[in-house]
Amino acid sequence: MTDRATIRAEAETLFAAFKSAGAVAVEADTLLPAETLLDLYGEDIRARAYVTSDPLRGEMMLRPDFTVPVVQAHMQSGAEPARYCYMGEVFRKQDRPGGRANEYLQVGFELFDRTAPEAADAELFALFHGLLAPLGLRPATGDIGILMAAVKGLSTSQRRKAALLRHIWRPARFRKLLDRFAGRAAPPQARQEMLARLRSGDMAALIADAGPMIGLRSEAEITARANALIEDDQTPPLAAPEAALLYDLLTLQAPARAALSHMRGITSMLPAIEPAVDRFATRLDALERHGINPSDLPFAASHGRSSMEYYDGFVFSFEGNGLPVASGGRYDALTAVLGQGRSIPAVGGMIRPAMLATLREALA
Repeated sequence: MTDRATIRAEAETLFAAFKSAGAVAVEADTLLPAETLLDLYGEDIRARAYVTSDPLRGEMMLRPDFTVPVVQAHMQSGAEPARYCYMGEVFRKQDRPGGRANEYLQVGFELFDRTAPEAADAELFALFHGLLAPLGLRPATGDIGILMAAVKGLSTSQRRKAALLRHIWRPARFRKLLDRFAGRAAPPQARQEMLARLRSGDMAALIADAGPMIGLRSEAEITARANALIEDDQTPPLAAPEAALLYDLLTLQAPARAALSHMRGITSMLPAIEPAVDRFATRLDALERHGINPSDLPFAASHGRSSMEYYDGFVFSFEGNGLPVASGGRYDALTAVLGQGRSIPAVGGMIRPAMLATLREALA
């Protein structure tokens, strides 16, 4: 097992490199208000974070990552453009023995710049690529923005599009919804039985038969939700060509230039993705100017969908010997959520020094 001093030395080297790239070093509290993270991710975050209660500050979480506090600090008082770097521990629950550590050191870089977002993506990726090149890591890239654009352009109800967008970071749940909306899978038996019961009688009578009201929902809210479920069940399936194109995107894996050619070929049938594909092309040109060949760069349209849920554009990772060494991506929407009326395009990434140290030991 790699000792803490070696890991810390790796972290210090990375931190110095980020500062040399113009980033301002920032600190973040170890205990963060749980309310902000719950608002962003919903109750799912509880399964991944350590939660505690403070008698004065209320519910708190041990820092699960740095991006949220860095964005909050920037949106409150940061100048533009800006670049920051950080170094410190994050804390994540693990669901199986022998998995990742519950507490580990992260070093990261965050770039806020509205002038040329795709150039910023390329700059950040090239910085990480250069730092990690001596270890021969395998890079991977994706673009969640293209998938989101495809979903937004579907010819179906806003409710169904919202459901797909909400679960775009949960691949298994997303696929189940898509299969059902495309008519490829029947609703679960329990759902069919529930819908049959909702249609069987007057809503007020059904509520009365259920017994006393428990919980915070009013009778009007329950009725509205039931009517929404019935309405959704009556929504026609996705048009077969649209569904086929979306399935195609979900499985697209190719070198980035070849992926661009493929997506250019389907924009006439799925025009909603064209602006996102144009941004993708601009990013590839910017990467090429940094000496990275897009014809050799792996791309998968679904890459990054199991990462933190704020990524909404370019995503990337680096892996070696099965170890997840680094990852990052674009999170423009997060700045709008935390900006109280302001927003700015932003991209960031982090490296796990412990993984780097382990790989260096294996190569020694």
